[in-house]
Amino acid sequence: MVVDAPVAAVFDLLARPSQHHVFDGSGTVREAAPGSPPRLSRGARFGMRMHWGVPYTIRNEVVEFEEGRRIAWRHLGGHVWRYLLEPEGEGRTRVTEQFDPSGSRAPLLLAVMGSTERNQGAIEATLDRLVAWGARGH
Repeated sequence: MVVDAPVAAVFDLLARPSQHHVFDGSGTVREAAPGSPPRLSRGARFGMRMHWGVPYTIRNEVVEFEEGRRIAWRHLGGHVWRYLLEPEGEGRTRVTEQFDPSGSRAPLLLAVMGSTERNQGAIEATLDRLVAWGARGH
């Protein structure tokens, strides 16, 4: 999906836990948990207050980080959420979001919960939200 915003602006949004609710398409992200860094970097640990049926907090670790190009994090479950950015002309960015269950500690549970299908819908909604964010002038 192409977002009408420069790579640096899109990456900065993704790298700030306090802004994750802006682009979250799952409808579960509420806010960054206390103690989360203002901006992520490789190895950074951060928490997100979530709500899916009940409120909970999930702790994450940044496992991939290349400024302006790639950022990914995982939590205790072992699966990874990854964002890949590519310049797409002047002031535009192609964003790809990936849910990578290959490192999951409970692959059977993910399958039973329908996580791959549910997450695909959330990814599409997230990308739509990023496009809307860019269209508003970010």
